[in-house]
Amino acid sequence: MSPDLPQGQALERPDEADASIFGAGTTVLDDIDQARADEYALLASLLVSPPDGDLLARLSCLQDNSDTPLGRAHTALAQAAASSSPDAVHREYFELFIGVGRGELLPYASYYLTGFLNERPLARLRADMIRFGIARADGHCEPEDHLGSICEMMSGFACNRFRISSGDEQDFFERHVEPWAGRFFSDLESAKVAGLYRSVGSIGRLFIDIESEAFAMETRRSA
Repeated sequence: MSPDLPQGQALERPDEADASIFGAGTTVLDDIDQARADEYALLASLLVSPPDGDLLARLSCLQDNSDTPLGRAHTALAQAAASSSPDAVHREYFELFIGVGRGELLPYASYYLTGFLNERPLARLRADMIRFGIARADGHCEPEDHLGSICEMMSGFACNRFRISSGDEQDFFERHVEPWAGRFFSDLESAKVAGLYRSVGSIGRLFIDIESEAFAMETRRSA
């Protein structure tokens, strides 16, 4: 589904010693985990920074022939990318997430869960990042509870870039993603200045719903 997207924009990999805590050797991903990793990487890439001309061209080639809401959202994103210029999308990104003073939306867990920035949700996330050997990349100044960074972590868990147990992955999702990411993506869908990012909001909202249901099924199966 996804074009090749840049990896590791906001986060550092664990070093070899840290990685050995979570397991060694090469793991072959099944199709579902690869698709999950790709979807999270797509969202991370578009939330961390606006797409340049090269990425817009790759997004315009997205193909999803599945007759599902998520498949149709992928198609809408491809069509939006094909009709958008890098300058227009850069302005859209600025007005949505940066703005003069602040953007229309604040994509941070702390803000969505407490109404303020840099609050306890960020501290809890940082504690889990330390536990899993994940660090903010040099030169990246956004707080770690930016949804782009969190999606990058989830992509890393799905593809074993950051190696943790399946139970820890579900716990991370339920602590740091599920309580607020769906609301953010729904807000992005209806944002006043959203053009291309309206489709990003649709993809994110639908995908988080799918992830929530999949993890809930796993809980019921193991009960």
